[in-house]
Amino acid sequence: MEIIRSGKFILILLSLPFLTKAQDTLNLSREQAEAVFLKENLILIAERLEIPKAEAMVLQAKLWPNPTIEISEVNLWATQSQIEHAGADGFLPPFYSNGDFGRNQQFGVQIEQLILTAGKRKKLLELEQVTADQSIQYFEDLLRNLKIELRNRLTNLQYLQFSRAVYQTQITSIGQLTQAYKKQVGQGNIPKGEYIRLKALELEIAQHINELNTEVNEVQKELKLLMGLPAPTQLKITEDGYLLDVQQFEEIVFGDLIDLARENRADFKIAELNVAYNTRLKAYEEAKRIPDIALGVNYDRGGNFIKDFVGFGLTMDLPFFNRNQGNIKAAKIGIEQSRIHVHHKDLSIENEVSLAYKNLYAAIQFLDQIEAGYEMELDSLLTSYTNNYISRNIRLLEYLDFLEAYLVNKEIILEAAKNALEKAEELNYTVGTDLIK
Repeated sequence: MEIIRSGKFILILLSLPFLTKAQDTLNLSREQAEAVFLKENLILIAERLEIPKAEAMVLQAKLWPNPTIEISEVNLWATQSQIEHAGADGFLPPFYSNGDFGRNQQFGVQIEQLILTAGKRKKLLELEQVTADQSIQYFEDLLRNLKIELRNRLTNLQYLQFSRAVYQTQITSIGQLTQAYKKQVGQGNIPKGEYIRLKALELEIAQHINELNTEVNEVQKELKLLMGLPAPTQLKITEDGYLLDVQQFEEIVFGDLIDLARENRADFKIAELNVAYNTRLKAYEEAKRIPDIALGVNYDRGGNFIKDFVGFGLTMDLPFFNRNQGNIKAAKIGIEQSRIHVHHKDLSIENEVSLAYKNLYAAIQFLDQIEAGYEMELDSLLTSYTNNYISRNIRLLEYLDFLEAYLVNKEIILEAAKNALEKAEELNYTVGTDLIK
């Protein structure tokens, strides 16, 4: 996957510490935020290290067992009685003809090499290779889960920013009205109750903005943790990408989604790899029924009727009682279990994809009910109602009713866009690839 798509992103990463200290606010698009996440997320960095760790175990499985050497029967000294007991022919000469080192000194040396039988080394290598493949898929599955978490939090932050902007615009407008009406009340031109009602509305909106700020801080905290950003950073996501491109959904063929999910979803591949792992484990356990052989050669100086004795031998277990029956049976059961899990995962994928598709379809259907230009018409009407109220052409109650309807409709429009984007990410998540971007 291409993480860095432009030189602009590189500039952002290089200037990130400066932006954090100097401005304390980092403005990013959704695409740029995801690129930072892919590069800086600490959980991904840690999990990515599991791949070379598993590959190291594959390397370890390729290695032959080391030979062993044993030095024994070394006499550190020989007494006169021991030499005399051996007789005149029992004296051992020194190692070197012109020296005295090793005279009358006995010792034995044995070198032994373990030979793995029944292809155990190859089968263990295949087993570790499956483990390495699993580590890759575990990483991909973690990435898939963290991605949807990141994208949904980005969507939520955008939604909160939009919503807060709507209320901040209104509190500015209402604040201007209350200031003007306060003077009018003092002059006795309007009743005080009208001013109190406007002031109460201003406080309600201020309270709502405060609640939105709290939610923004919470979402920012989670995003900064996902993106590896310093705690003091104020993160702001641009407006780009909040409105779903519905045309991408219209190009999707539902019948292809299940096969696409089987092909791309890491959790399904993990389930299949578990079958492969248990199959190879069974082969390895069956190979362990056949004993390994240890071949040896030994040299004995002065411990035999031959002064310099060289002998050969082998050792092996006799498989009378333990033929690894329990481990073989457990591996067979493991194969059956993993096959059941694959079937369950396959059924789960079918239902998840179907549900995600239906949910996205419903979200888009509702989004389509909002006519183009309706939001602009709302803004225009609110301006008209505000001007008419200031001009005393309409009563306070009529103005407040429309303002309430305006805020409710704004929330509906923003939530419809948010819901469609979240359902699109849910479909991407269940299929295992970015069908809708």
